[in-house]
Order: sequence, then structure tokens, then C-alpha cells
Amino acid sequence: MKKLIHVVAAVIQDKCGHILLAQRPVDKHQGGLWEFPGGKVEAGEPAVDALCRELDEELGITLRNAMPLIRIPHHYPDKSVLLDVYTVDAFEGEPYGREGQPVRWIAPAELVDYEFPAANKPVVTAALLADRFAITPPGGGQSDADFVTAVLSALDKHSLTQLMFRAPELSDAQYFARARALQAALQGRNVTLVLNGSLEQAQQLNVEALHLNSQHLHGLQNRAQFSGRWLGASCHNTEELAMAVEKGLDYVTLSPVQMTASHPGASVLGWDNFAVLIKDLPLPVYALGGMSEADLELARLAGAQGVAAIRTWFD
Repeated sequence: MKKLIHVVAAVIQDKCGHILLAQRPVDKHQGGLWEFPGGKVEAGEPAVDALCRELDEELGITLRNAMPLIRIPHHYPDKSVLLDVYTVDAFEGEPYGREGQPVRWIAPAELVDYEFPAANKPVVTAALLADRFAITPPGGGQSDADFVTAVLSALDKHSLTQLMFRAPELSDAQYFARARALQAALQGRNVTLVLNGSLEQAQQLNVEALHLNSQHLHGLQNRAQFSGRWLGASCHNTEELAMAVEKGLDYVTLSPVQMTASHPGASVLGWDNFAVLIKDLPLPVYALGGMSEADLELARLAGAQGVAAIRTWFD
């Protein structure tokens, strides 16, 4: 097996949420492609120190705040890399191509228009996904109108941009009616609606984002079965995480991390086991189970994309 070359990279964001990209020199590995700025970690050098050094050398900026985003091992035909990626939202100086490389600020939605090295694919996904993933609470006793009103209120109150519609308590007919009501209500809003259901339900509702439960994950053949933009799944162990990677999913949730009110006696992973299970997993992972806003930093430090929760954001 090839020796892993340790590399750091930064998803640098300005105050408007734009992301900085740099173009690789044509004479280097993967030359001409766009990338998130960074470079090699020197022997014995802490990753954050390497990031500080690289951002100064490449862009002429001084790092002030960085948070782990994702850690990815990737094997090219001619080399293998271990990519440590951080979100950088505070720095001093005006970034420019200090080594003559083109740099460009772009809106996150434009990331899909750029060609990146293969190792950067999960980084692009992580950069586009939110760090807080809201899951709808049970609402079988509510009318569709009341349910939608409550959901919109929570989204506005907490500035949420990613919502999973989960309603196992509803019949199929009720489920479709409520999903369509949510779709209509979210038109024009900066919110990604993720359907928690089956491939068949996703096709009927023509959704762009689908989240599979464990059973549906096991039944999935490959990513090509879903034509939408985002495909995720609920995972609970190493086997399911490996299955999600093998089948080409975009992200997963991993649970339960902590004890929940709905399952007070259930066995939980804890943060240490959670971090071990997702270490070097090449796709974003949300921590689920007993999560709150206060757990967001712990989740990121454990290697997660962020937290997914119900009760945290819904009264």
C-alpha cells in the first residue's frame, strides 16, 4: 500500500459566505483543477500549524479561527493522500495568489460548476451541507396546516437551512399529503427538504434529497438508483457506515451518540466511540441521538459534519 501523504486544506469563507478556491498549476499533480487552498504537512508538524503556514505562503493571510470539517483518505493511481480539511471563517489580510496561482471567491452553489481533484469530492459535499440538520417531530394529531406552520416557525426561529421530513406515524396517503404541503410551503426559501422514506416515495414526490433508514440502505443497490442531488442514510455501526461508502451515498447520520428521552435505556455510542467509528470515513457524518446546539462543537471536534436532532429545535 502506498504511503499516505498528509495534506491540509481550508474551506475559507468570507462574511458573505463566499468560498475561496485556487487553481492548481498545470505542471503539478492534478494540474489545472480547482482546489481548496492548503498543502503538505511537514514531518512532526501539527495539522493546524501546517494550515497556518500554507495559508500564509499561498495566500498571504493569517489564520485566526479554524474548525475541523472532514478527514479523507484517498488513493489515486500514482499516490495516496490523507486530507485534513478545516473551515476557516476568521483571518487577517486579503487573500491573493502569492505563488502566482489564480484564486476566486464563489457562492457555495457554484461549487458544482468547478472541476476538482477526486479527493475533494467529499469536501465539496461537506461545504454545501449545513452543520445543523433538523428532523421533524411526530405530528399525527395535527392538521397539515398546523404542522407546516410549526415547522416554518422553528426554521425561522433557529435559522435552519436543512430539514428532514420523517413521519412513520402517518399512513401513506397522509404522508404524501403532508410532504406536498411542506414542499409548497418551502418554495422560495433557502431550505433543503430531505424526505425520509423509500426510493419509490422519492420518485412519486420528485424530491431532490432522500434519507434512507437502515432497511432501505440495505436494499439499495447503488447511488444511481436515486437521481436527486442528495442521498443519505441512517447508520448505527461499522457495517452500515461501510455500506454507505460502498454504495456511494453523500452523507450519513450515526446514532445514538447520547441517551434520548424516547429511548432512555438504550445503549449509546458516546463521543469517543463515535469518533473512532467515523475516523477517516470519506463522507460527512451527522451525530444523532440526544443532540443539542451545545453539542455542535463537540461533534465537529469528533470529526462530524454537525448534529441532527428533533427536540432541540421543535417545541
